[in-house]
Amino acid sequence: MLDKIVYAGTMSRSFEQASKDLRKLAEVEVPTKQVERVCQRIGNERVEERDEAVKAFQELPLTERKQTPAGVTAPDLAVVGCDGGRLQILERTGAAVEAEEAAAADEGRRGKHWREDKIGVLQTMQSTVADRDPCPEIPETFVDPTRILKLARELKKQAAPSEEAAKETSEPEASVEALAENPVVYEPPEVLEKRFVGSRVRWPAFGPILATMAWQWGFFGAARKAFVGDGSENNWTIWRNYFSSFVPILDFIHALSYVFAAAMAGRKFADGWSIYEQWIRWVWQGEVAQVIAALAQRQLELGTPQEQDGDTSPRQIVVQALTYLQNHQSQMKYAEYRQQGLPITSSHVESAVKQFNQRVKGTEKFWSEDGAEAILHLRADHLSAEEPLTEFWQTRQAQQTGQRPYRKAA
Repeated sequence: MLDKIVYAGTMSRSFEQASKDLRKLAEVEVPTKQVERVCQRIGNERVEERDEAVKAFQELPLTERKQTPAGVTAPDLAVVGCDGGRLQILERTGAAVEAEEAAAADEGRRGKHWREDKIGVLQTMQSTVADRDPCPEIPETFVDPTRILKLARELKKQAAPSEEAAKETSEPEASVEALAENPVVYEPPEVLEKRFVGSRVRWPAFGPILATMAWQWGFFGAARKAFVGDGSENNWTIWRNYFSSFVPILDFIHALSYVFAAAMAGRKFADGWSIYEQWIRWVWQGEVAQVIAALAQRQLELGTPQEQDGDTSPRQIVVQALTYLQNHQSQMKYAEYRQQGLPITSSHVESAVKQFNQRVKGTEKFWSEDGAEAILHLRADHLSAEEPLTEFWQTRQAQQTGQRPYRKAA
């Protein structure tokens, strides 16, 4: 019965809804507060198991960390990505409040309670390696004004200056649809299985968790390996520290948003659109250096940003795009990635963030740190393809002397 309570509490939108679902579907009466307590207790047990696994992984010799564990078959194509979601943390004790405020300052978050959770996705994929770029011509969707304007809105380019200009899309599947709905044939790698990781730890502690999961699944022994992410420095610090043997790939859609914004900055739409079409074709073909040169020339024309310039100033937009492309040029070899059968978007990661947000994010949802960590881990367990909780429940049941019965609903 515990497994049903945990499943309902993790996959429903709230503990209250989980209690109602259990009453209606399982004919079991479990009060809302009891659902919450059970989820936190089991989630804490799973977090303890995770932390023990991370500690054991970090104690391995470096050579063993890069090898495939005994009894595990390495996939042909392994892909790792991570990003941040949002939830509200409310701690009421003095020490907890201080820690909460320190975390808010560290994460640069706006709002009293909004904090960042960390979401990781590990995928095994299937694709074919070609002798040349299988799709050298950019799909028409990416040079369709109507669709690009929609993508630009979805990518929320008006983020705070301290954040990325294109941080989070409200429709993360849009990039997948964009690649599929056009006459130019481009087939992204097929996803076989997914594993998820969710946590409230700081980014430096999240890297070892993600690396441990990747090692357990044999990712470091894969024939082809890729790490896909947006431009967040947190992502690329994790790549450098734990996944440097993986091919680094900047999400194409985020690159597109910067190119589009810079092409339009200070120009009428018709003039800016023709510039965008040329630039995004260069990006698609991996010729980012040409876009960087064009942006540098544009910056000379506009001048450097002035103190009075706002975030939407053409000078600011152009210099942000130029810096972004310069910083990530080595991660934008898209023609090579397609030839090697690697993904070029982080849409699956952003979709995962949305799945976690559905459970933990809400203007009236407040979590303690322990409660958030527990539910994030359980959410990851239930979303993962290999169902890691199956073994957990079997092991736990063997260690228990009995279970507390629950009264069936009348």
